[in-house]
Amino acid sequence: VVMLISGLLSAFTGAPMIDAEKARHVLHDMQLLGPTALFAAFTGVLLFSSSIIAGWVENWFVFHRLDSAIRHNPRTTRWLGRARADRWAGFLRRNISGLAANISLGLMLGIVPAFAEFFGLGLQVRHVTLSAGQVAAAAMSLGGDVLREPAFWSAVAGVAVVGPINLAVSFYLAFRLALKAQAINDAHRSRIYAALRHRLRHAPL
Repeated sequence: VVMLISGLLSAFTGAPMIDAEKARHVLHDMQLLGPTALFAAFTGVLLFSSSIIAGWVENWFVFHRLDSAIRHNPRTTRWLGRARADRWAGFLRRNISGLAANISLGLMLGIVPAFAEFFGLGLQVRHVTLSAGQVAAAAMSLGGDVLREPAFWSAVAGVAVVGPINLAVSFYLAFRLALKAQAINDAHRSRIYAALRHRLRHAPL
């Protein structure tokens, strides 16, 4: 999608999505042998945090029965109509968690690095989708010759590493939270870990 948008921008404006200097900077930042893995792990924490926010918002929505309020509130039904209010209520009930997760994640991906930069921490985010889009935009800016550059392939390898680290950190934190919430004792935890190792050895896919 990024390549398509960049191509359309080049066709209509004569300039790519990002200039060559920015493209080189993107490839440098995404190098496999840099802080990419560390930033990907930090982004995994943000992914986990967005899931916590999503769960809280869904619980709040259900506890206060907001779908029923939308469906039966006289002002809402008068403004939307009864059928549309019913559809909106059903849509929000099914999707409120996903909406909260995506909105909160988007805000954190944008705000947290800027907040950290203010305190001189230098933290950056490495989300697999955003990173892949950045590398694609850089490749479109630099042209076909970039395929012969080691820096490009190192950045591609960095993107390939970012995805599993994002997921691994996020799911690990969620797994630990689930164990804590269910008060799983040490003996049962050992059985769970043994089952996970067995599955990874015998059916890794």
